[in-house]
Amino acid sequence: MFIFSVEELTIIGLFIATLEIAGIGLAAHAVLNARTSQGAIAWALFLIAAPFLALPLYAFFGQQKLEGYLPSCRDNDLSIQRAMTRMEEQSRPFQAKLSTRASLGRFMEKLSGMIFTGGNTVDLLVNGHATFESIFTAIDQAQKYVLVEFFIVKDDEIGRELLQRLLVKQRSGVQVYFLYDSIGSYALPQSYWQELVSAGAIVHAFGSPKRFKNRFLLNFRNHRKIVVVDGKIGFAGGHNVGDEYLGKNKRFGHWRDTHLRLSGPAVMGLQALFMENWFLVAGEVPKLNWITEAQTTGTNVLVVPSGPSDELETCSLFFVQMLNVAKQRAWITSPYFVPNEAVLEALNIAALRGVDVRVMIPENPDKKTVWFAAFAYMKVAQSAGVSFFRYRKGFLHQKVMLVDDDLAVVGTANLDNRSFRLNFELSVLVSDHSF
Repeated sequence: MFIFSVEELTIIGLFIATLEIAGIGLAAHAVLNARTSQGAIAWALFLIAAPFLALPLYAFFGQQKLEGYLPSCRDNDLSIQRAMTRMEEQSRPFQAKLSTRASLGRFMEKLSGMIFTGGNTVDLLVNGHATFESIFTAIDQAQKYVLVEFFIVKDDEIGRELLQRLLVKQRSGVQVYFLYDSIGSYALPQSYWQELVSAGAIVHAFGSPKRFKNRFLLNFRNHRKIVVVDGKIGFAGGHNVGDEYLGKNKRFGHWRDTHLRLSGPAVMGLQALFMENWFLVAGEVPKLNWITEAQTTGTNVLVVPSGPSDELETCSLFFVQMLNVAKQRAWITSPYFVPNEAVLEALNIAALRGVDVRVMIPENPDKKTVWFAAFAYMKVAQSAGVSFFRYRKGFLHQKVMLVDDDLAVVGTANLDNRSFRLNFELSVLVSDHSF
């Protein structure tokens, strides 16, 4: 039996009271700042009822919005302002004239803060071999700089080939900038970078940024996959850097994923996203080429960034609007299907309007808990007429959406709340009947 002195009981009482007060205070913070009413109520009850458990969890996972990131980048730093102004000046002359999708174009430009440009060349890369072959060819042809940004980088065969090609270019005088996510690439050894950094490349990890006020921000991840060469050629899509993306994982075998190769004014959008994330972790803006070229005829493309710093839930609104404009079909592939209420209702409404709504997820999941959670949402959507399919030839990782016969989306965002609210993502919207 424990016997406490008066002083010890006083200290224990003060400690418990402090926890309770902190719990009540953070419960109020959750109510005022949570992005959903369900999240606000859940956190508030947890913080008040069990503050000793809830406080550390809320510190790491409770913040649903990354405050001050874009204002810090765009409003307070002249170098960012100049670069964004140059990008807009270069892109504006090539602004797309979307005769049949004018309303959608205006909406998406306002939502994304980017310009829908024409005169682009877009190549579809439907597997890891095609993707990395195209990326490596572009890197080999680089003359000024290479920007590389991935969520996952692995020290395996494809990871080492990427490293060696970047090393060759860095030694030839081409500046390499490499940004990777510290959580997504948690297994990557520091030795992976040593030779590249020694050669003059600049490498940063997204995870311990100088500009974050709160250090407990593990929940916010950089899920984007971007490569830009000389400001002229860009790549974006679902592939990370790992052998499994080439179908070499024994568990999954064939890996279905999609990437895009872009040239034209749309590359400026990819470059701008890299620049902003680079500034967030490095506190400086790299010297980049903001002069672009376009074909007289070409594909209309808009790069749509989204992230936890957005005032609106950009990623969610993007999918909702794409479903709203669908007339004949809306076909979606995603490795995960855990949509928020807005996207789920948009799927249901589209199906009830008579749109052919189809969603494909993998038969063999990489995250079983998330996969099983999908069935509750699928049941609701199926009652509205949404059709679901399972990809059985290996693993489906691509994030693709087809709307009618003229709109396509390839990007990094999954149909889940992490992509909608917590990750930095990007979606490339293509408007072209022939694509």
